[in-house]
Amino acid sequence: MEIFSKLNQLLFPHAGEYEKLGPKKAITLGFQHAFAMSCATILVPLLTGLDVGVALFCAGCGTLIFHLCTGGRMPTFLGSSFAFISALCGVIGNTAFGETKDEQVAAAMGGIITAGLFYLLLALIIRLFGKGLIDKLFPPVVRGVGITLIGLNLASSAINNIQTQYGPDGAALSPFAKGYDMRTYVWAWVLAAVVCLTAVVLSSCGRGMVKMSSIVIALVGGYVLSLIVTKTGLAPASLMNTGIIADYGWLQAPHFVLPKFNITVIGMIAPIAIVTCVEHVGDVYANGAVVGKDFTEKPGLHRTMMGDGLATVFAGLVGGPPNTTYSENTAVLAATGNYNPASLRIAAVIAIGVSFLGKAIGVIQSVPNCVLGGACIVLYGMIASVGLRTLVENHVDFTKNRNLCIAAVMLVLAIGGAVIGNAVFSFSNIGLGIIVGIILNLVIPNIEPDDPGLVAHSVDKSEIVPEKNAGKKQSKKR
Repeated sequence: MEIFSKLNQLLFPHAGEYEKLGPKKAITLGFQHAFAMSCATILVPLLTGLDVGVALFCAGCGTLIFHLCTGGRMPTFLGSSFAFISALCGVIGNTAFGETKDEQVAAAMGGIITAGLFYLLLALIIRLFGKGLIDKLFPPVVRGVGITLIGLNLASSAINNIQTQYGPDGAALSPFAKGYDMRTYVWAWVLAAVVCLTAVVLSSCGRGMVKMSSIVIALVGGYVLSLIVTKTGLAPASLMNTGIIADYGWLQAPHFVLPKFNITVIGMIAPIAIVTCVEHVGDVYANGAVVGKDFTEKPGLHRTMMGDGLATVFAGLVGGPPNTTYSENTAVLAATGNYNPASLRIAAVIAIGVSFLGKAIGVIQSVPNCVLGGACIVLYGMIASVGLRTLVENHVDFTKNRNLCIAAVMLVLAIGGAVIGNAVFSFSNIGLGIIVGIILNLVIPNIEPDDPGLVAHSVDKSEIVPEKNAGKKQSKKR
């Protein structure tokens, strides 16, 4: 273990700022962090069609990249971002961007790399002009509505996972249309409801790791129940395909895909980084509040943003989903009271190791769509609710027509499916709504400015967990 300790000090020079962990404790905490992040990280590839193994590999490598950029000073884990799901689904499976799935994934990776480069550009701007620029560009009204839009745009995806059936030709069948099986429909909703209610009850009434792992427990419970009812013949066998597990070897490398750049896809995916960058700022403040350090000063917001950007660029180079800081792991820090970033790096190594376990990936791939849909009702609704909470916590005054107009235009453009541009390059949906919101905020005069006593800065206060109550209140995002 001595060699690993010296390597840790060499690569992460600020490791000595934290209390040292014994080997057993470090590994235990590492597995705990890996478990906390696993649900959200694997859900993104399952919902978008990306490779689960690649997602885990990118999460682990992205976390190590982040720690290298910050000198190992900040205890943070990076995982798959939910904000990009809608845009990725619009590319992967769309023959306009390639005849095969690999070609579609390659096109999506070009957009993800561009999103990562936006992070790096913003990191440079923050380094040159200071973090106050974030407050000016992304006031609470733009940030709150933007986050809400992400959740609302994903709502149909959750329901489609439950209700959608396919005909013999592979085409999706509308509910109750000819050929649509009602028995499958009923069982799909039963399983989804069980998963959804389990997640709600555990998240609302559970404590400690049970509360933090509510989605994971709900998914595992839904998987086991699906296995029982399909194998016993109570439910249609078509609800669950366990045969896919046999397609994987015990040890199998993730399916990496190299990127291709499509300017249309870039216009669909890259603008979403505008919102995730602001979410990143909120997570940095929340993480610092739990640990008791100001990470916006040391290592600095520009370094944390750079780490997030480089991790996302790396994911785009190998075929993985974009990375983002995970507040789930901030909650684990609060619960355990141990803030040594080494435990997060151990979790990263565990994620990389699991990415090469083919049978484990096969089991994950066999999770029924209706089970995923039940979990996503909670997850996607939570994203939209966090956006609304951002508006409330920051006292956004909707008696002012200025705020009403900004929110109104953002909502209609994003939900209505507006597209501005041409066949070569365009902005649409969430990206378009957010960009227009930023422009409107800059050009519409604020005749009645907000009370500075109500809004100290643009960070969502609900994301910050006071250290003395760290084990009671948890930050949620995605």
